[in-house]
Amino acid sequence: MNDEKKIPEASGSRPAATRPDAPKPGGAGRRVQRVSAESLVHSGPLRAEGPLPLLVEPGMPGVDIAAWAATNRERIERDLLAHGAILFRGFQVDSVEKFERLILAVGGPLLEYTFGSTPRSHVSGNVYTSTEYPAHQEIPLHNEMSYSQDWPLKIWFLCLQPSPEGGETPLGDSRNVFRRLDPAVRSRFIDRKILYVRNYGEGLDVPWQKVFETSDRARVEELCREHGVECEWLGGDRLRTRELCPAVARHPVTGEEVWFNQAHLFHVSGLPPEGREALLGMFEEKDLPRNAYYGDGSPIEEDALEHVREVLRSETVAFPWGAGDLLLVDNMLTAHGRRPFSGPRRIVVGMTESHGTRKAGAAAG
Repeated sequence: MNDEKKIPEASGSRPAATRPDAPKPGGAGRRVQRVSAESLVHSGPLRAEGPLPLLVEPGMPGVDIAAWAATNRERIERDLLAHGAILFRGFQVDSVEKFERLILAVGGPLLEYTFGSTPRSHVSGNVYTSTEYPAHQEIPLHNEMSYSQDWPLKIWFLCLQPSPEGGETPLGDSRNVFRRLDPAVRSRFIDRKILYVRNYGEGLDVPWQKVFETSDRARVEELCREHGVECEWLGGDRLRTRELCPAVARHPVTGEEVWFNQAHLFHVSGLPPEGREALLGMFEEKDLPRNAYYGDGSPIEEDALEHVREVLRSETVAFPWGAGDLLLVDNMLTAHGRRPFSGPRRIVVGMTESHGTRKAGAAAG
């Protein structure tokens, strides 16, 4: 553990003479030793190659991470903005209840996973399973709900059971991705934006009843209006939605521009060749379960998307999970994914602090 990068105790600590645990002049009572914030936890880079993620570990046995976090929120926020993600390791968080307590201590309440694009299950309250894609499939780097006009600023992961093989949650710096993209490709996406099209009701993707958490069509239409989504009912139980979103976002605190979209995931070219051929054999392109276009509906060049994927791959950082590991991710500064795995694996997820283009626009107005 590298202790040279310890963060000093927050300013504003009272002088020893005024602390409740300081001995009174002339007093003969039992002296209580004060434990400093630096003694409770140690922090330093997990990897010698770069700052992502920051590793935080207990400095002594029995540290209550939720209690520590509640009194060190400013430090956590500062470290998260600097590093993009924080890995809390060794704090014996072995239950969803402890996980929820920690999240609420730092910055709850937890958000519902509405307008989700991947299959998940409720675990407790607004704690969900991680994406329930088949274990052999890789999930490329992405920022959660960046296909929407509303998204969580923070994502928490708890590893209750690491897979015996694979199953890492790789990370990538979205600031670096933005900077490393070919300026011509980046400008094209910025100027033209991205149109996400989803078709529900064919049994090949998450059902609209689960995505919107209702089977009431009128409520679906209401939710779409509230979130700036265009919706259209087709024959039978089919629904089509279109949502226009920017390709780049600006972080509300740091002001930095970040690559923030899922065009590379939604576009049909992101599928394995056999899966792509099978879907195009079943559906016309306009009826695919999901796809991405430029904002005017014109096709996105596949070589541009492959360039984006290559930059994302080059920014990927991965580390093995350990039981009880907690990972806090700034969802705008850092993208995440999932490596294929075998054997049992149990990761649960909580999201906090709703943000988005509509909220930012309302605030600016």
